[in-house]
Amino acid sequence: MSRVKRSVAAQKKRRATLERTKGFRGDANSHYKKAKEALMKADSYAYRDRRNRKRDFRRLWITRINAAARLNGMSYGEFIHGIQLAGIEVDRKVLADIAVRDPEAFRRFVDVAREASAAAA
Repeated sequence: MSRVKRSVAAQKKRRATLERTKGFRGDANSHYKKAKEALMKADSYAYRDRRNRKRDFRRLWITRINAAARLNGMSYGEFIHGIQLAGIEVDRKVLADIAVRDPEAFRRFVDVAREASAAAA
């Protein structure tokens, strides 16, 4: 079996790791072992937070819709239920954007939700 000298491949791998850790603090941007550990941790945080970002935005949208609905005399739950009864298929992202940018249009959504709730009761 012939001998494999890994010099070039190993240097390339180390250089790639150190390039990815540029901007990290302390030894994590200049020492390979610390950089590799920091990079594994950073990648795990990035993986986790790509999923958490979806949660965080949904919470933000719900908070904004709730605030706007309460300004119009309805709770978030009543509003969403009324919208569903009215057959309006607008997601929370769009509703939150309307609540922030166009309060008058949101008030019309609240009126529709209120009418649908009253009709169902």
